[in-house]
Amino acid sequence: PTFDSTEERLAYLRWLGAMSERLRRRKPDRLARIEFLETLWYESRRAGVDPALVLGLVQVESGFRKYAVSVAGARGYMQVMPFWLRVIGGSGDDDVGRLFHLQTNLRFGCVILRHYLDREGGDLFMALGRYNGSRGRAPYPQLVFGARRRWEYEAG
Repeated sequence: PTFDSTEERLAYLRWLGAMSERLRRRKPDRLARIEFLETLWYESRRAGVDPALVLGLVQVESGFRKYAVSVAGARGYMQVMPFWLRVIGGSGDDDVGRLFHLQTNLRFGCVILRHYLDREGGDLFMALGRYNGSRGRAPYPQLVFGARRRWEYEAG
């Protein structure tokens, strides 16, 4: 990431340190944890979504497991369905293994979430329902909102 000021860079580094500490139990390997958080921060900011929301979504969707596969076939940290490879991957490539690649999975997940936020006029509850395929039902968005609280960060 690039920053416009030293203060922005320092704020990012403070966030990274705080999130790394919170994630340590789930991702004990420090280098893997930092790479995950750096990528998540970059991709969430790139898509214009809150990193705490994305961390909450990852917690609910995969429990921070890179190789998670749902009964419906969704894959990776953000549980991206394989059809998205054709929709936003642009290549027509059906290599679902790509969805286990850290940056690919987080980029696709963040872009999908942004798409649903736009489609729902910014209504996060409805967008999360679309993301999960449970639009209009409360349990999934409530789980993500609850998980997001753990990842919120107050710069100070």
